Amino acid sequence: MSATYPAATYESLPEEEFFPRVLSIRAVLSFVLGWLSSLCFFGWVMAIIPATGIVLGLVAWRQIRRREDLAGLPFAVGGVILSLVFWAAGWGYLAWVYVTEVPEGYMRISYALLQPDPNHPDQLPPPSALALDGKRVFIKGYVYPTSRTKEFVLCRDSGQCCFGGQPKLTDMIYVKLKDPLRLEQPISPRLRKLAGTFYVRPIRDQDRGMILYQLVADHFE
Repeated sequence: MSATYPAATYESLPEEEFFPRVLSIRAVLSFVLGWLSSLCFFGWVMAIIPATGIVLGLVAWRQIRRREDLAGLPFAVGGVILSLVFWAAGWGYLAWVYVTEVPEGYMRISYALLQPDPNHPDQLPPPSALALDGKRVFIKGYVYPTSRTKEFVLCRDSGQCCFGGQPKLTDMIYVKLKDPLRLEQPISPRLRKLAGTFYVRPIRDQDRGMILYQLVADHFE
């Protein structure tokens, strides 16, 4: 006597037995970028990381909801949430630093004010720099390698400073540190913050040659 089987035997098997699901690469990448978004605390430009994480997460989220062969929704959701949180927190922290980093009594300036007018490239120093002469200013820059601890050249960017290039005349400031400030050795390649009295007074440095600007600094970090 032959055995009989219920007609629903195969129909009752889980759908995954026939259609295995594949983990979405976009969802995983979004989750990884979500954690990497913590780098937003170190610079505004790092926002490209959470922005990419959010886009990948939303695309993966949409694909997973529409396709039965894709898995990884928790990764996509987590990636979007982490990216948003770190982006907002990182930029909030950077905004707080920007507002509070200038010591009281100083004005923030940039190297743009030290550059000549493109229409008058030979006008050195430019009027915008002359207007700062004798003013108490706050500026950021990179220390050009030196063995000195009380005087050094501050450069506009790390490419000129740390890779042996000769900075432009208007991208250099000759710095003199007031006591008890000292430049540590070996020199850190990080961006430095200085505040002091700015002067438009040409000086010849033993390493960099002629420099137009000077800063007598009483704040250095």
